[in-house]
Parts: sequence; structure tokens; C-alpha cells
Amino acid sequence: MQEQQAQSARSRPDTDLDPAPSPPAHRRWGWGTRLAVVACASWLGFVVLHRILSGRTYWWGPLELEPPLLLAVVPVVLAGLALLARPIRWRLSLVPLLALVLSAQYTGINLASLWHTPPPAPADALTVVSWNTMYWDQDLIRDGELTTADFYEFLQDLDADVYLLQEYAHTDFDHPDIYAQVQVIDHLPELAEAFPEHEVAVVGRNITLSRFPITQAYGLDSTPWLPRDMREVPPAQQSHPEFYNVQTIRADIRVMGRTMSFYNPHLYHPPSQPFSLEPWPGMSAREVYRFTDAMRHAGYTAIRSDIEENPHPVVLAGDLNTSPAMGILRELPDHLVDHTRALSSLYPTSWSVGGPNEEREISIELWRLDWLFTTADIAVHRYELRDPADLSDHRVQFVELSVAD
Repeated sequence: MQEQQAQSARSRPDTDLDPAPSPPAHRRWGWGTRLAVVACASWLGFVVLHRILSGRTYWWGPLELEPPLLLAVVPVVLAGLALLARPIRWRLSLVPLLALVLSAQYTGINLASLWHTPPPAPADALTVVSWNTMYWDQDLIRDGELTTADFYEFLQDLDADVYLLQEYAHTDFDHPDIYAQVQVIDHLPELAEAFPEHEVAVVGRNITLSRFPITQAYGLDSTPWLPRDMREVPPAQQSHPEFYNVQTIRADIRVMGRTMSFYNPHLYHPPSQPFSLEPWPGMSAREVYRFTDAMRHAGYTAIRSDIEENPHPVVLAGDLNTSPAMGILRELPDHLVDHTRALSSLYPTSWSVGGPNEEREISIELWRLDWLFTTADIAVHRYELRDPADLSDHRVQFVELSVAD
């Protein structure tokens, strides 16, 4: 019996001497994987917040100033970084992919340029030019090398039926009062000589010229939509209050028996102090952000309120001081058509061209601030962002359009 028990014991596995292998413990993430996770998650969080806050609160304004293309480039780079995080590479790569999908509308990438062909222009198509002139004939890029004659010759060569021009003024950036920096000019005699066939409408810093009769023209007063503490015109502008309370001109033009409304906007700039300007005298950075945001919203609301009551075909073309990355564009009327697809560029830009100038030391063309919207009854046959020949840091919007019968 004892011998059988000994043999039975010898036949059983000795679990103490030969333990069964346990499953391998999960490997800890290395610092590279952790970095990739933090970067991808942080960017997704930023994009989600951007969709929620952009155009809705003034303190997000400085975070909208990045070149829109970054919203496409960063997630692509992060997707490559995620592939280096071997333990979770495929799951992590979905995070920047989701961020790219959520930010696609803000990137400024014009995918429609790959397939869209504008319809051919009829013989009676209108040519329209919209341009921020960068303080008219002041020549801030070449420092006086270009003359007033050069400026008017450039405008004449564009040979447009309708001109929607912004910054009909001069400026002195050294003046301590920011409201006194922009100065009134009178170039109506020069305009009459250069454009004898055009009628002229001027309100504030915007000017509209038309070969066809202008039946009415007026500025859209944006002050009713400002906070009460911002409605008073600053002392330096009380002799020309339109510089403060008008950001858009509407001109109704009679074209071949039909009235068309042309809106010529130059909206207030976004809060750019962290990148190019010091806080204004007597105002903290927070106060500047709140002021510029309120002015911009008031300008958009004035446009929307007027267009929603307008029965005529509408053309809105000008400097909205708004990049594709900025959610405030949603404040335009829903029925307006964005004609970006008619541009040939995959990433159209209109600012800042021409190199360094008196207004800024660094000039890189990575933003689009100038836009063309119309009602659906207007067809755009040609849309170009032309070189301004060093006369401005904004490209010229050149458009051929017609009204559907």
C-alpha cells in the first residue's frame, strides 16, 4: 500500500516545483505613448470647444486667429504620431481623425474646386470688384513709392461695372488716440475724373461706384445692437460718426430694368492684441476683446436684419475680417449662398499679401478675410482673388455674375 501511494504521488505533477505559467502582465505605456495620448486628446478637446464657443464668447476670440489650415494639418500630424504609440496605435489614431471631421468646415480647404465649374457668363453679365484698399492711395507697403495716379490706374484697369471698396480713408498709426488714427479724405473730384461713367455712394469708410443708376444708398447702423455702454460715438469721431456706427453700405442699383442690392461691408477686426497690437490706451486686454467682439456681432446683426427684409437679389462682397475658422460666419442669413466653390484654389487666401508694412512687421498670406455671398437667384460665372500690385495687403475680389430670369 505504501509503495502504491508513493508511486501515485510520483505520478502527480509537482505544482510547487513546476508552476503553471501565468498570463503576461500588461506592459506599461512608455513616455512616447503617453505623450501621443495627451496630444491627441487635447487637440480633440480644443476642436470640440471651438465648435461650441467660436463666435459665441469674446474670450475665445484670440484662439480663433490661427491660420485655418492648421485645423487640417495638426490632426494629420497627430495621426502620424498616434501610429508610433504601438500598444494602442489604431484606437488612438481615431481620435485625431474625429477631430479632423469635426473641424473640416473651419479649415478653409475648398474641395469643391476639384470638380466645380462655374456656368458660362451671358453677354450681359456684370463685373464686380470688391477690395479693401488699405487706406486708399496712402501706399503703406512701398512707403510712398506708388503714387495716387498708380492707384487710380489700377482701379481703372479692373474695368468693373460695380466697385465695392473699403478703407476710403487715410491713417496715422502713431496717433495716441486710436479713434483719431483713421482720417477723413475727400477724393470725389479724382473719382469723377477717373470714373466719369460711374455714380458714387460714400458712407463712412466704404465707397461704392456703379455704371448703373444708384437708386438709393445708406449705411447700416450697427449701434442699436451694441451694449449700451458702447453706443456713444467717441469724441475723435463725432464729426464723422459713420466711421464708428456704420460697417456696411447698402446700394440699390438699377440694372437693366431690375433692382439689385449690393452690400459693401468692412467689419471690425477680431481681437488680435496677443499677436500684433498692444492693449489700447486706457483699456485692458479683456476690455479690448469684449469691445471688438461686440462691434463684430453688431455689424453682422445689422447685415442680417437688413437682408432678411430685402426682396431684391442681393450681392454681399467685402472684407468681413473673418477667416473660415471663425464661427461668427454663422450669423449671416441662412439663405445666402457662399461662392467659395467658384474659386480655383484648393486653399484660397486673401490676406496678408505684399510683405511687411507700416501696419505689421510680419506678413504671411495664410488667411482669407474677404468673401462673396449672394441670394440663390444670382449665378457667379467667374470669381478670382487677384494680386493687388502692392497697393494693399488684401487681394482683389473680381467677379462676373448675372441674375437668373
